[in-house]
Amino acid sequence: MTTFASLEGKVALVTGGSRGIGRAIALELGRAGADVIVGYRTGREEAEAVATEVGGRAVEADVSDPGSARTLVESAGELDVLVNNAGLTRDGLLVRMSDEDWRSVIDTNLSSVFYTCRAAARGMMRKRAGAIVNISSIVGVHGNWGQTNYAASKAGIIGFTKSLARELGSRNVRANVVAPGYVTTQLTDVLPDEAKETMLSATPLGRLGDPEDVAGSVRFLCSDEARFVTGVVLHVDGGLGM
Repeated sequence: MTTFASLEGKVALVTGGSRGIGRAIALELGRAGADVIVGYRTGREEAEAVATEVGGRAVEADVSDPGSARTLVESAGELDVLVNNAGLTRDGLLVRMSDEDWRSVIDTNLSSVFYTCRAAARGMMRKRAGAIVNISSIVGVHGNWGQTNYAASKAGIIGFTKSLARELGSRNVRANVVAPGYVTTQLTDVLPDEAKETMLSATPLGRLGDPEDVAGSVRFLCSDEARFVTGVVLHVDGGLGM
């Protein structure tokens, strides 16, 4: 029986795959049949547990460093799928934001996408096949108070990916964006209850998302069922971004 959005025989690398959305994506791609490499910077035990569950392997790397990102991609082998999920927040008002808080967010969230895509693109172009999915955020589309650095990094991912889709399309390599709304992860657990209630009231589906909600969309975009989809920003946000 044919499985919808099967990734059988494909090699997939997921950065930031040890927890949260990245973990859910790695598990979903594994269920789809992919050979999954779980990239991580921290959380070795968690990453190795994910890799064990999907029958893949975990590789430590700091994707904000160009050399480390390149080594990670090379260690993955002949990639069919690249999912860039690694990210962090350093929230604060602009007037109080340090240079380090700006740089660390831009380097981890945005520069890492450039580094890994650059490392993976040549091999995918040679094969004339490949799917890249970069994880942005509703904050990159609409902005958010106290998150100028995070919003800039996530908006940058959108512009980067649209440009990449134009560059790689003639070689049958697709590049898309998934922009989650507010999803229950370690990043949102620290939000005050009042902020969560505000989000919920603005979300037509009336709940925060689960990491698995995002993972299913990523699986589709990585699969051959999405073979005519590129340069798209898919909002997975319960209607928040309407």
